[in-house]
Amino acid sequence: MVNKKAILTGTFFLFLPKLVFMTYRKHLIYILLIPLLIHSCRPARQPAQPSAGEPNAAAYIARYKDLAVSEMKRTGVPASITLAQGMIESDFGRSTLARQANNHFGIKCHKDWTGPTIRHHDDRRNECFRKYSSPEESYYDHSDFLRNGSRYAFLFELDDRDYKGWARGLKKAGYATNPDYANMLIRKIEQNSLQYYDQERPVRRKPEAPAVAVSTERKVLANDTLADNDMTDKREEVTLKPAQRVMENNRVRYIIVQEGETREMIEKEFRLLKWELARYNELREEFVPVAGQILYLQPKRDKAEPGKETHIVGEGETLYSVSQKYAIKRSRMNEMNRIPEGEEPLPGSRLWLRRMKPVN
Repeated sequence: MVNKKAILTGTFFLFLPKLVFMTYRKHLIYILLIPLLIHSCRPARQPAQPSAGEPNAAAYIARYKDLAVSEMKRTGVPASITLAQGMIESDFGRSTLARQANNHFGIKCHKDWTGPTIRHHDDRRNECFRKYSSPEESYYDHSDFLRNGSRYAFLFELDDRDYKGWARGLKKAGYATNPDYANMLIRKIEQNSLQYYDQERPVRRKPEAPAVAVSTERKVLANDTLADNDMTDKREEVTLKPAQRVMENNRVRYIIVQEGETREMIEKEFRLLKWELARYNELREEFVPVAGQILYLQPKRDKAEPGKETHIVGEGETLYSVSQKYAIKRSRMNEMNRIPEGEEPLPGSRLWLRRMKPVN
């Protein structure tokens, strides 16, 4: 008698592998389909956004980009290079030199520096570094340091937007001792898209023709309109020739406002930002220039040029008129002469122009 149970059992085990395979294949198909289904439900991939730059860079750039562009127009130093150097040398304004001396570019004293100083450990202990009254002054001095330094002269023959050439040139000229300095600058520029600020081309950087051989002080006196009593009845009419348009006093470039000239005309001619004339000349934002007025095209200095140690105040003179005459910041005049803000010197009193007034 045939054992039906045995037959059924044998048949089951005979078809078991096939059943298992069919089940596995079915599940395998489902497993393979799941990623495809999930992918089809995803939104299309968005194009990669440009890098936002370094976390600490945004605030630094926002604060100093306009100043860097302004200095580029004035001197020809690319704004990207200025910003990158400022970030590296000052650690985004957080270094000891930046906090205690407003020195954002690590510029040392050198033999021609006569301003304030600070001692700081660098390549050697207690090295002498320049100290500034503000970060802005550090930016101005950095531009002049490069523009007037003979070893950096070749940089001003490069294309205006060649930040890589400038970076390698600064390293070649010995601005910093770090062997990777050029690459550091290039990386900083490209990480933060600083080359964007080089798009406005600066004024050409060829050396300017020297001014007509007239003493700086006489040019200032002959054209100053700030109530100088000494020239009440002695003012001469000065006819400016094109070569005299830009003159210099205390190593600060200036012009004399001509008849019919507006502020907008001056700003356009010298490619100045709207805030620069007012700030450089310590005037109200809404000032209106008048014919014969001296207007400085760059920041005034902290002290008078050598040989002009003091000034005797004339009738009607003010701290401001004296500061314009010698191209010194009015705030420094107050400080050097220990005159509180808002007070004016008496006629006949002596003002110190290069150092602190001695204590009587």
